[in-house]
Amino acid sequence: MERAHTLLLDEEACGQLGEHQRPDFIYEWLRFLSKLLPAADRAEVRRKQKRLVEQLVGVMAAAPGPPARRLLARCLALVYHCGDSLSAGLAVDRCSDIVRSKDDSPSALPTRLAAIACLGGIYEQLGRLLINTFKDTVACLLKAVKNAESQGRFEIMQSVERVLRGLGVSAVPCHRDVYKSARACLTDRSMAVRGAAAECLLELQREAGFLWTSELENMAALCFRALEGSNYDARMAISRLLGTLLARAVEPRQAVAPRPGSKHVPLEEVMGLLSGGFLRGNAGFLRVGGDLLKGTSSVSRDVRVGISQACVVLVSSLGGTWLELNFSALLDLLLELVSHPRATLTPADATCSRQCVSYVLHASLGLLLGEKAQIAAAKELCRVVGRQKKAADASVSEGNAEVHAGVTELCASQHMLVCALLELGGLLQALRSTATPLLYDSTAGLLDSVISVLLHPAASARLAAAWCLRCVAVAIPAQATVLLDRCAERLSALKFCPEAVAGYSAAIAALLGAVQHCPLGVPHSRGKVVLGLGEDLLCSATQSSRVSIQRVQGGWLLLSAVSTLGPTVVGGLLGRLLVLLRCSFPISLRELEAELRRGDPFTWQVMLEGRAGALSALKNLLLRCGELMSEEVWTGLLPSLSCAVALLNQLPAVVKTHGHSVKNAVNLYKLRLYEILPLLPSKAYTDYMVVLLRQLQVELTTETPCCSELLLLRPLCHPQDLQPTGIVADNTDQRHIEEQLTAGSVGGGTLEYDPFTIFQEAQEVPAPLPLSARLTVTATRLFAVLFPQLSAPQRAQTLQQFCDSLRQLKGLRLQTVQVLVTSAVCWSLKSLAGNPAGVGGQEVCKLLCSLLLGALESPSALLRAAAAEGVARLAQALGDPAFTASLGTASLEKMKSARDGVSRAGHALSLATLQRYGGGIGSPQHLANCVGVLLALAQDTSSPELQTWSLHALSVAMDLAGPLSRVHVEPSLSLVLRLLLSTPHTHPELHLSLARCLQQIITTLGPDLQGESSGMGALRGACLVASAALQDSADCVLQAQAISCLQQLHLFSPQHLDLAQLVPSLCEVLLDYSVLMNLCSPYLCLRRAVVSCLRQLAQREAVEVCEHAVALVKELPRRDNTQLDIAVKEVGLEGALFCLLDREWDLCLCQDIRETLGHMLNSVAAGTLAHWLKLCKDVLLSSADCTAASAALQPQQDEDGDRDDDFSAFHAKPESGGPFTNLRWSTRVFAVECVCRIIALCDSADPAHFDMALAQERRLQESTDFLVLHLADLIRMAFVAATDHNQQLRLSGLQALLLIIRKFASVPEPEFPGHGILEQYQANVGAALRPAFSADAPPDVTAKACQVCSAWVSSGVLSDLKDVRRVQQLLVSSLQRVQGGREDSSQLYNESTTTMETLAVLKAWAEVYIVAVQSSKRRDASTPEDGVLDVLGGLDLDGGLLTLVQADLPTLSRLWLSALQDHALLALPAQYASQLPRSGGTFYTADTLERARPHYCSSWAPVLHATALWLNSTGFATTDDGPANLSRPVTPTTMGQSTSLAGVRSPEDINTDRFHFMLGISVEFLCSPHSHDQMENITSCLHALQALLDAPWSRSKVGNDQALGVELLTVLRRLMVTRESVSVQLAVLQLVRQVVCAALEHVKEKRHSAEVDDGAAEKETVPEFGEGRDTGGLVPGCSLVFAALELCLCVLLRKLPQLSPRLAGGTPTPGGQGAATTTLGYTDCKLVATALAILSELPSVCSPEGSVCVLPTVLYLLVGVLCEVVRGSAGVAGGPLLSGALQALRSVLATPLSRAEKSRGAWSHLLRCALLTLLDRWDSGNVDDEVTLLTAVTLFLVWASPEVTTVEPLQTRCIQHFRSSLQSKNPSVVRRSFQLLSSVFQSQGGAAGPFLCALGGGVLGYLRGVELRRPQTEEELQAAQEGVRALEALVQAAGDAQRPQLASVLLPVLISFLLDENALVSAPPPSRLLHVWALQELMRLGPQHPSELRALMALAPSMKARLEAAIKGNQESASAKKSQQPSSKTSPSIQLKTNFL
Repeated sequence: MERAHTLLLDEEACGQLGEHQRPDFIYEWLRFLSKLLPAADRAEVRRKQKRLVEQLVGVMAAAPGPPARRLLARCLALVYHCGDSLSAGLAVDRCSDIVRSKDDSPSALPTRLAAIACLGGIYEQLGRLLINTFKDTVACLLKAVKNAESQGRFEIMQSVERVLRGLGVSAVPCHRDVYKSARACLTDRSMAVRGAAAECLLELQREAGFLWTSELENMAALCFRALEGSNYDARMAISRLLGTLLARAVEPRQAVAPRPGSKHVPLEEVMGLLSGGFLRGNAGFLRVGGDLLKGTSSVSRDVRVGISQACVVLVSSLGGTWLELNFSALLDLLLELVSHPRATLTPADATCSRQCVSYVLHASLGLLLGEKAQIAAAKELCRVVGRQKKAADASVSEGNAEVHAGVTELCASQHMLVCALLELGGLLQALRSTATPLLYDSTAGLLDSVISVLLHPAASARLAAAWCLRCVAVAIPAQATVLLDRCAERLSALKFCPEAVAGYSAAIAALLGAVQHCPLGVPHSRGKVVLGLGEDLLCSATQSSRVSIQRVQGGWLLLSAVSTLGPTVVGGLLGRLLVLLRCSFPISLRELEAELRRGDPFTWQVMLEGRAGALSALKNLLLRCGELMSEEVWTGLLPSLSCAVALLNQLPAVVKTHGHSVKNAVNLYKLRLYEILPLLPSKAYTDYMVVLLRQLQVELTTETPCCSELLLLRPLCHPQDLQPTGIVADNTDQRHIEEQLTAGSVGGGTLEYDPFTIFQEAQEVPAPLPLSARLTVTATRLFAVLFPQLSAPQRAQTLQQFCDSLRQLKGLRLQTVQVLVTSAVCWSLKSLAGNPAGVGGQEVCKLLCSLLLGALESPSALLRAAAAEGVARLAQALGDPAFTASLGTASLEKMKSARDGVSRAGHALSLATLQRYGGGIGSPQHLANCVGVLLALAQDTSSPELQTWSLHALSVAMDLAGPLSRVHVEPSLSLVLRLLLSTPHTHPELHLSLARCLQQIITTLGPDLQGESSGMGALRGACLVASAALQDSADCVLQAQAISCLQQLHLFSPQHLDLAQLVPSLCEVLLDYSVLMNLCSPYLCLRRAVVSCLRQLAQREAVEVCEHAVALVKELPRRDNTQLDIAVKEVGLEGALFCLLDREWDLCLCQDIRETLGHMLNSVAAGTLAHWLKLCKDVLLSSADCTAASAALQPQQDEDGDRDDDFSAFHAKPESGGPFTNLRWSTRVFAVECVCRIIALCDSADPAHFDMALAQERRLQESTDFLVLHLADLIRMAFVAATDHNQQLRLSGLQALLLIIRKFASVPEPEFPGHGILEQYQANVGAALRPAFSADAPPDVTAKACQVCSAWVSSGVLSDLKDVRRVQQLLVSSLQRVQGGREDSSQLYNESTTTMETLAVLKAWAEVYIVAVQSSKRRDASTPEDGVLDVLGGLDLDGGLLTLVQADLPTLSRLWLSALQDHALLALPAQYASQLPRSGGTFYTADTLERARPHYCSSWAPVLHATALWLNSTGFATTDDGPANLSRPVTPTTMGQSTSLAGVRSPEDINTDRFHFMLGISVEFLCSPHSHDQMENITSCLHALQALLDAPWSRSKVGNDQALGVELLTVLRRLMVTRESVSVQLAVLQLVRQVVCAALEHVKEKRHSAEVDDGAAEKETVPEFGEGRDTGGLVPGCSLVFAALELCLCVLLRKLPQLSPRLAGGTPTPGGQGAATTTLGYTDCKLVATALAILSELPSVCSPEGSVCVLPTVLYLLVGVLCEVVRGSAGVAGGPLLSGALQALRSVLATPLSRAEKSRGAWSHLLRCALLTLLDRWDSGNVDDEVTLLTAVTLFLVWASPEVTTVEPLQTRCIQHFRSSLQSKNPSVVRRSFQLLSSVFQSQGGAAGPFLCALGGGVLGYLRGVELRRPQTEEELQAAQEGVRALEALVQAAGDAQRPQLASVLLPVLISFLLDENALVSAPPPSRLLHVWALQELMRLGPQHPSELRALMALAPSMKARLEAAIKGNQESASAKKSQQPSSKTSPSIQLKTNFL
């Protein structure tokens, strides 16, 4: 293929190729040439133009296929466009000669078609340059139409369209001729020709004004005829033509040539034309009159569906603005269509007409109007509803003789009302809570108008009104309860009116169905009310025959709808419901037989209606509340159900006795019975199996079914097998009305066919099929349930009866019954797949094969596909490879022997799908046979249908074979490419199979496509060529398949796909740059494929995709800029996707768009931050209501009138000139979610995004954008969203505001130090929060606002107490609402919402209180030198925040305890459910327990923490400030008290109960925190326990109960092991330390008490308290010390595994040489230090014997950690660990137990061992920090007893190490050595003496050396100073006799540091500082040793002179400094800020 990439065709290479490869080569050359010519050098093109034209003409003569001739026409036109255009006339003449040729042979046809295509391409490119020849050319083409075949006519129409497009207005002379020719083609028998003619006329109407003026009526009639029998593509093209013509007639886009009488056509006249076609079609007067007499309709559904689509095109072309202005007139005209008697002659016609009108309204209002305009349209719909209801009431009340007229008016009004009400409901459901103002608009009267229709005489109108009320409840959940109560009240009052009973019962059922979509629900009691209403209707049904049927139907409808409320509600009503169900059926068979002998038709009708309703109620109960159906319930129901099945056998006798008046009731009963039997246990109908089978056989073979094969067979077919059948309804936007064309004779579904579907879960309007159709479908499904339960003989007998019935039938009846039988058999085989009993023997298999193989030869493609699926299911059920092989062999033989293509196609599909459910094709031989046969069949051009199914079967076989099919890729791909390039476009199903096969080939190749071998390159190139051929097709379905193929190629080999070509081709579909479409692609499947491909591309190449899309828009200017074009030009491809998201309704497509935008956001948001934020802001503000924002801000503005806040900057005013207008609320919600995602992305990126100072600094240095610079936009977007009418948008806005507060609260404002950056937006935050706390705000909004409120108050942003109080008042108001509760009568939502709101309020208060307490503690802990607390670190406003909270703290504490009590009850295991209070808890009711549990789970942790802080602050002092005003009478302040006891418990008991209660909640949660539990909950729980144990009373409780402490430590140890969070681990260790402290306090108290009681103060022994007692043993599981030791060991070994010999692999010596070094971080050091601190306290908790037991472990770990520290394991962050380890060692050494009588010896021995270990570690040489070891040794010398340190050789080694440290060359080491030596000299023990003697000389020697080597650095200066202090300590430690002598040594040393005047000037600063310091020391020590100083001065005159000189110099220096100081002048205390001079 590479040789094809040249300007001129490489004829040599082309000639070397085979016959089949040459077209591929030429096509690839044409593809390359079409891309090369626009970018090639014009001179080069002109130079080679002649040769190039000759080659292209040669290709034309070589009979190119359809894809090649399209490319050929494009290339030939580009050659003349880019080269010399003067010779284009020769090419035109040559092509015209070919067209005029008389050669009609098949071989000449491709050349002629290519010439026709080239003519169109040349004129499209050159246009007016060929003005002189176009008349002859057009005449030639139009003349050729008359004798051309379908392909020629299609090509000519397309070519004429291109000629018209190229010439424009210059083609006016030929317009009439083109019009005449196109008229004939518009009604051509070929659908492709019709579509091409429609496109040609569509292009013609741009310049030919007569089409939409004088010829408008003729064109309309012509389009009506063309719509007759059209397929989907032709119908779409004709509809676009008709709609565009009518739009041009209403509002011409250009001035029409002046002619007499030319004017705009009124809308009424245009709609009159459409009405004529809708009502009469294309029929003449005589036919219409005959149809009226016969009562039949002459208008096909094709025409009506096409006219509906034309209406949509009409309105879309005129635009949304026109629709807003003319909606009233348009609505009236549309409703007149459906009100005409001819539109509703039959129920099927009425359904179709209503669906068409509803489609027009939905497509127009939903896509063209914004939310405000939709609300105005809803008002207009309300007006129509009210007007029609009044007209209906008038016609009913008029009691004159005009009965027929009244009936006609009623019939007309019901259809108009149905359309209006359903559209009104759809609008409300789409608007959601945005439509709230509409409900309160008195001029609209929406609710009154809709409710009034519930009394309409027509059932369809009543049900439509009920559905509309359901939509109101879904849109505005607050109305659900109100409407339920209103309808229930009216039903009770009007239960004697049949219409009222039927209407209001349907409304109540619909409203109950709406509750499923209302997260807030309805009050629990409403279920009981509805059950009572239904029960009352059923009990009173026999009171009046006038309303009997309505009461029975309404009663069971209500009882069925109650089940939708779920098991929680139905569980309490189940008993009453079961009684009603049992009473509906006879209690025995004898009573059933007695019923047959009595009753009239009306009685039977009522009874059958009631029993059918009871079965429906039971079915809904089983489906929605199946868990309630226990064995006991089934036992009570089985007798009634058996009678219900037995009645089925008596129904024929009932019909025979009472006639057809009960026929509908009988069929309804059978339907309900068939529906419920599959849900029942088999024992309910086992005895009546024969009766059921007999009845089903009658239904399937004898009765005349009224069900289309599509409805029966489509669910059975595999989704892959449906594609070749041509079913396209699912992939179109028009699927709702396209389904009317496939519904068969019964027509489509509508709500009145089954009112029991009104409460279904789906949000679309239910469309149940007619009763007869549903009965047939249900019968086939029931047969599939019964068949597996039959024995083998019964199965064979049943199947034999089916075969016998089919043999007796012929023609259409045979096909109909065959469809039914095949459907039943396939469903049965699907049920048998999992049945271990198998199929049932050879006889059954033989009969099944006979039925299915017969269906495989049916002319119906759908039936063949279902039969093939049945054969595959049969093979799966049998599981016998031999049988499966025999089926395959039979199919192969049949394909060889059969001659008709239909039979061969069916067996080909069966052969391929045989192994679909058997694990795939595993035999290479079988695969080879299949592929060989299928490839041969696919080349049979005589039967396109056979080719289609053979190729489809080939793709299925390759899919099932997997890697085995790799060897068959080359021949398959070659065939696919050859057929793609040669198959005419009149066979779209064949092209679709080719595309499917190509996809499977690409999948089979998979990652191998990345290979670089020549063979793989050829395969990859062939795949690309085939995909390009598909993409160049005119069929949008094929284009979608091509995009899917390219998407797969990108997945497997992205480097070989050119995004510069792919992305523009995708965007052409979205942005309407394709010449094949006039609108943004109207094909849903194509839009799905495009967006899916973009989603994949955006995952890795988002930047490139966006760049290519923008480049496309810039390079290709449009004649008509669409909204998407503008969006891409202004805001890129992502803006276009936002627009597309707003106008799309398909859920899958919308999800793909969101994911695509998400991938783009993740990839490019950081680099284009401003662009994305502006995009989201434009989307959000496109429909913002500025009045709402202004109203929200006005109160704040009035309250703070003196503020300088810029309110105007945050008004939600729509910005003019933005690319978005009238976007829906869902799109704006997604925009807010994108903003939140941007914030999250920035949070994990550059820290400058949340640092204003850093961002501003870096912004000056680099062109980088940061999020903090756009904070104003973020606040504005959050504010606009939070104050919108729409509830979902409010929640999103509040969530965004919460995220902004959390991320930016700690950001300071650089321009105003001490203030936060968010402080300037506090007015906006308050204004955004205030509406959420209003009385009518939904609970979920209030709950979210409470969360934001607490975050705002707790953030520390507010620096003014007034600002805090303003926001705090919102929480106060919500707290008051919680205290006051809500009356049951005013409850609008479920009781669980009250729980949610209450807990949200309490959680918010708890969070605020926690922050207030923590801030107060920080403020109290800060010293005056620390300054004012940082506002961003939690400023407490001088305690004001805590003061504000304390005002409500008594109430809050009670409420918090109540909430915790509820949570504890709900956290009990399921087996304790019986112990829960029957009335519920404080904040939840027993009925809503399950719905309330999640709210407690999300709120309890902060409440627990706050309660613990409150108890800590009160010291567990019980206060009684009066009971809190709770919504329920539960006061947990007396928790643990029994209300039956008269006595009052003590405060101690109450506090004990509270303590154990809170401890129990915490321990229960910490015992098993699930992975989904938030880390915040664990942290809050630990902090709560810390707060509890901070109180001395709580610690005493833990200390007294050792088992409690052990259990708590065990739980904490598990938490430490399972959680890696550092904050959690630190909190755990802190809590462990508190527990150990509690135990230590308890032990100390016991010891002190024993000393006082026993007079032990005079004794030398300490009483033995603590763990270990006399034995010293620590029992695991019972010992607190052991538990703490385990936990600490766990921490130490996780951070320092080298402490363990087993883990380190070394010797048991702590920190031995074999241990690997692990560098610890700062947090790790803190953890280890905390664990060591706990370890150091453990010996003190033990008795003397117990301390001896635990001491070795403690010392081993302490010494080991110290050794690791000196090895460098702590790194640079080891400060906390070093100090912690030394402090822990000091604590151990200083413990009194080391000197206790019983443990002194053991302690001394162990401490000596520890000291020896340290010294050995020092001597080993692997020491990085000898100062630390010296410090540790010093601790031993200072704090240990003399028995430890005075033992040799320890003492000698210690002295030696001190001596070596003093001789160190490092001044820092020397300095620290002197400090430690001072401590040793000053110690009180007996260890100081030897050190005084041994090290005194060393100290003196070092100091004398300082005189010779003056200090040059700061470290040397400090070393000298510390040496002097050590020598001074030595003097002080000496005895009285030696002290004077030593002082005589100290003073000369200090004098030696003094410098004379000359040396002082030149000395370095450290030496001068030493001089000054020595002089100060001499002045201080001289008075202390006067005699020694005088003696020294007398003996050493030089020293005296030096000292005197130093003193004199010091005095002179002080005098000089004093004289240089200027005299201070007093300045005024108040300084003016402005200089007025």
